[in-house]
Amino acid sequence: MSDFNAESAPALIKPPLSALGDQIAQVMSDMPFAQLCQMRFALEDGQMVGRIDNHAGLIGNLHFKILHGGVAATLLDTIGGLASMFEIYRRDIGTFDEQRQRVQRIATTDLRIDYLAPGRGTAFVATAEIIRMGRKGCTTRMLMVNQDGTLIAHGMASYTY
Repeated sequence: MSDFNAESAPALIKPPLSALGDQIAQVMSDMPFAQLCQMRFALEDGQMVGRIDNHAGLIGNLHFKILHGGVAATLLDTIGGLASMFEIYRRDIGTFDEQRQRVQRIATTDLRIDYLAPGRGTAFVATAEIIRMGRKGCTTRMLMVNQDGTLIAHGMASYTY
C-alpha cells in the first residue's frame, strides 16, 4: 500500500495560454454532437471562435432553407462555455489544478437566445465575450453571424463552475 500525499505531490505545470486554448477548443470540436453538426472551434487572436458550414442536415425550415434554431443555440452555448473556460485560465487565479477543476465542472445554468434574422447562409461564425466573471460562475454575451456578416442571433448565458 502506498502512502500518497497530495500535498507533497509535484504541482501540475501550466502550459502556455495559447496551448490551453487550442486544447479546450479541440476537446469541444471532438464532442460527438459537434462532430455530427460539423462544428469547429478554435482560438483565433486570443478569442474563441466557433464555425459551422450550412448543410442539408442542419436545415430547420425546408421551404426557406434556413438553419435550425437549435443548431444556432448549440453553437452559441458552446462558444459561450469555451470563452468562459478560456477566461478561467487567462485570469490565472488559483493554482493550475484549481483552474483545471473549474474548467472541468463548467455547466450552463441559464441561456437566452434572440433570433434576429433568418438563418440564411452558407457558413456561420460565433464569438463570445465575458460580461462578468465571479468566483463561482460567469456571464457571457455571444453573437452569430453568417458569411456576409449579417447578425443572425445573439445570446446571453450564465455558467457555473
